[in-house]
Amino acid sequence: MARNDRYAHIVGWGMYVPEYRRTNEEIARMVDTTDEWIMTRTGIRERRIAAEGESTATMAIRASEAALEVASIAPEELDLIIVASATPEYLFPATACLVQDDLGADRAGAFDLSAACSGFIYGLSMASQAIQTGAIDKALVIGSETLSRFVDWEDRKTCILFGDGAGAVVLAGRNERGGVLSCTMRSDGSGGDLLSVPAGGARYPASVETLADNQHTIKMNGREVFRFATRVMADASRVVTEKAGLTLDDVALVVPHQANSRIIQTAARRLKLPDEKVYVNLDRYGNTSSASIPIALCEALAEGRIQPGDNLILVGFGAGLTWAAAAVQWAAPWPVTPQPRQQRLARRARRSFARIRSAWRRVRRRIWGMLRWLQRKGEEQID
Repeated sequence: MARNDRYAHIVGWGMYVPEYRRTNEEIARMVDTTDEWIMTRTGIRERRIAAEGESTATMAIRASEAALEVASIAPEELDLIIVASATPEYLFPATACLVQDDLGADRAGAFDLSAACSGFIYGLSMASQAIQTGAIDKALVIGSETLSRFVDWEDRKTCILFGDGAGAVVLAGRNERGGVLSCTMRSDGSGGDLLSVPAGGARYPASVETLADNQHTIKMNGREVFRFATRVMADASRVVTEKAGLTLDDVALVVPHQANSRIIQTAARRLKLPDEKVYVNLDRYGNTSSASIPIALCEALAEGRIQPGDNLILVGFGAGLTWAAAAVQWAAPWPVTPQPRQQRLARRARRSFARIRSAWRRVRRRIWGMLRWLQRKGEEQID
């Protein structure tokens, strides 16, 4: 049953990016390009690249831990975990299930969401609606990507764009107005070929031929994506602003998907927004797909660009083609005090217990399987 007085508030946020920075100068030593060429066309100076041992799941876990700490919420309080990613850990199991297991969120349902760069807002919309109806109370929404492992580092049109990272938010139900006020999610599959990784799925499974043709890397029609993005970013922002009962004058900050500085600037001009109302950190991270909006949100908060009562627009676009936006009213954060040593130790103990419990469940399944096998053998001998 719908709860009209129920709102989904962002009560925790966190991000993680790898340490290694790949600069434009380094890329210029790999392909025929220059720092000036990249900056002029994209606004990107550097991007983060995952180290060996880092992956979509490990970065999602790090961002989630930070978000839960801000929210002062224990993992076992979560009802739902959504991981938005275009670069999941596996086709299956879901990356979200790996996050759930590592965090020890044993009450949470978990699933992955595939909407490319729009995925975080898709996840935010789905989780907030579940909270608003009263179906759940607390959710963790994550955008995490390891795009560097799907980039053709000999293709200067795409290798300059993408980076790795993760961002997460914790949503919780409150009765006071605020939080996620409205969302819109749209798609146009007729443009699916404009931005894709052609091989590796059911249609073109991995083969000698697909590997030889380099079909497991990102392919993009940049000109068409630019035209699409500048139109839908502005349109979606207007839609959610109106649905929330606001005007663009009421909006304190727009946090857009960080894909290309020219796309962001063109969309801002269409909305007649001044530069100071649009947050950009593209130069430091490049396009991190579903992670870009939550990473930008975290940095905007750290820089004091968002204050209690501010109205925000989160807006993005991506492969699919997909696009989405959300209007968010930032409420005063729940009181968060520095955790004393006992609480920090308790949190570490919970994580250790979660890992021990996960290992025990694996062992238990094997023991049960062996016992069942022995039982069948015994029944066969009796027959």
